[in-house]
Amino acid sequence: MIKNDLFLKALKGETVERPPVWMMRQAGRYLPDFMKLKEKYDFFTRCRTPELATEITVMPIRQVGTDAAILFSDILVVPQAMNIEVEMKPGVGPWLPNPVRTLEDVHQVIVPNIEETLGYVLDAVKMTKQELNDEVPLIGFAGSPWTILCYAVQGQGSKNFDIAKKFCFTNPQAAHLLLQKITDTTICYLKEKVKAGVDAVQIFDSWGGMLSPEDYQLFSWKYIQQIIDALKGDTHVIAFGKGCWFALDKMADSGASALGVDWTCSPEMARHLTGGEITLQGNFDPSRLYSPPAEIKNMVHEMINAFGKDRYIVNLGHGILPDIPVENAIAFVEAVKEYKVS
Repeated sequence: MIKNDLFLKALKGETVERPPVWMMRQAGRYLPDFMKLKEKYDFFTRCRTPELATEITVMPIRQVGTDAAILFSDILVVPQAMNIEVEMKPGVGPWLPNPVRTLEDVHQVIVPNIEETLGYVLDAVKMTKQELNDEVPLIGFAGSPWTILCYAVQGQGSKNFDIAKKFCFTNPQAAHLLLQKITDTTICYLKEKVKAGVDAVQIFDSWGGMLSPEDYQLFSWKYIQQIIDALKGDTHVIAFGKGCWFALDKMADSGASALGVDWTCSPEMARHLTGGEITLQGNFDPSRLYSPPAEIKNMVHEMINAFGKDRYIVNLGHGILPDIPVENAIAFVEAVKEYKVS
């Protein structure tokens, strides 16, 4: 039995004394101890070494006090397993030296054996579960097929992913074949993570907001729906689409346990669009963590009041920024723990 099960109760829609809180990218770059490891080990070494991934995953539980842990990893380990080379270049970020640009390139992409290619992630799950000792739940995650395609085709991060979109609109057969391969791999990957011990999974559609509402259904949501359908019988699934408020009504009928909301959509609008029956997660502007701690606490209490304490998980509207003071992150978490229904 997990001692602090607030997060799981919220996913089930149960009544809670206060909502649970965790932060996207909480296991990482704003923590001084993480930066010490970063100086010693390159990015994918940290991802591929279960002992390091475990240490990083547990850091915010010990130092910030969140109600759930999220495994330290990266969405781009999936394309790596699919025979797509991915590097992490300092000052650049993700770099794919041989981007997927043709149907022939798509045929070179494989649906891998997860235990053989991503066994190190499964080992990190098992090790982290042991280290957490049932204190809090552990979240596993994957990128959405569309978001993975964006990197695979563009070859790096982008403000508009124009090359990726051009590929989809000029070569839809290749695009859908690639999306299906990513979907099939992601389903197998998340299922193995559940077997290894994660208590919930989150799908990050970081670049879903790059698409029009119509294209979002065609190139992103239909594949996320496949993942939800495949996983919802095994675990809780959280779907988070950044910039995708326009799809929240459709997402609410997907069978997901919760939906992530970014800071561009008000709590009231998110509740209205989703019908008020599904758990929502979010949506504090990560930049607002630059505010003084007292101001952060007031804003967090206002946010909880706007969402309502039940069927709600307090989080940021996207990942925590690297230069946020640790004491401000702690103030964010403490504000939730101090919350009383007014």
